[in-house]
Amino acid sequence: MKTLILLRHAKSDWADPTLADHDRPLAARGRDAAPRMGAWLKAHGPMPDLALCSTATRARQTLALALEALGAAPETRFDRGLYLAGGAGVLARLRRAPDEAETVLLVGHNPDLEQLARRLAATGDEAARTRLAEKYPTAGLAVIELPVDRWAEAGPGGRLVAFETPKTIKS
Repeated sequence: MKTLILLRHAKSDWADPTLADHDRPLAARGRDAAPRMGAWLKAHGPMPDLALCSTATRARQTLALALEALGAAPETRFDRGLYLAGGAGVLARLRRAPDEAETVLLVGHNPDLEQLARRLAATGDEAARTRLAEKYPTAGLAVIELPVDRWAEAGPGGRLVAFETPKTIKS
């Protein structure tokens, strides 16, 4: 069994129109939400062995704030290929994760993470699946258990354990 944690980057700042999309930082709301999601993960688990993160500024900042609140320092790999790769592209990257990592935290973008979560989570918490089907907002966090021994085998058939957003957790 492998566990995947999908964390969408927190709310980004659009104040500077001269910045490229890849370089946009977090907005104040995002700087508040990212550590709240890390705190939720600390309280409810699981603890990641490996973090895979888009190289976009807002994704990197989300990861840093979430890990600080989580109180964890997993091996971290930044990958430009996770920036707007599509759900299939993100899955392809996930399938190259080292099998020693039982739990992977992947920080990326939408619609990629929503596509991937819907593809992988065939069963699980019904209320969480309903929320996931409605919207995968910024700082949304999905925990999916995959019935595989190797990341290369990751695909449909997983179980959605939780889907939380800044609005569903108490601050």
